Amino acid sequence: MITQNKRNAIRQRIHSRIREKMAGTAERPRLNVYRSLNHIYAQVVDDQNGQTLVSASSIQLKSGGNVAAAKEIGKAVAEKAVAKGIKQVVFDRGGYLYHGRVKALADAAREAGLEF
Repeated sequence: MITQNKRNAIRQRIHSRIREKMAGTAERPRLNVYRSLNHIYAQVVDDQNGQTLVSASSIQLKSGGNVAAAKEIGKAVAEKAVAKGIKQVVFDRGGYLYHGRVKALADAAREAGLEF
């Protein structure tokens, strides 16, 4: 079995490889997902200016990091982004598999109005 430290090192290596090819612009910012053991976080980032435009986390909503919380975070970050006039984003899964909480967040963000 892969230990947690080794698994995180593998994820970081995959994430750095993804980030070499992907960047958010002012017209199409990057929707970044970070998943910890207890919580899930999402940010809409403009990499050209180095600014976080919108963010949401399960800590703010006082909920855990389960699939239901991921859906809430996806919906919340999409509503905030649409309110700021952001319709299209580039999805950055952060090196995580597109499954479970990451997929639930992405699907909820799409349903709330983001396009990616």
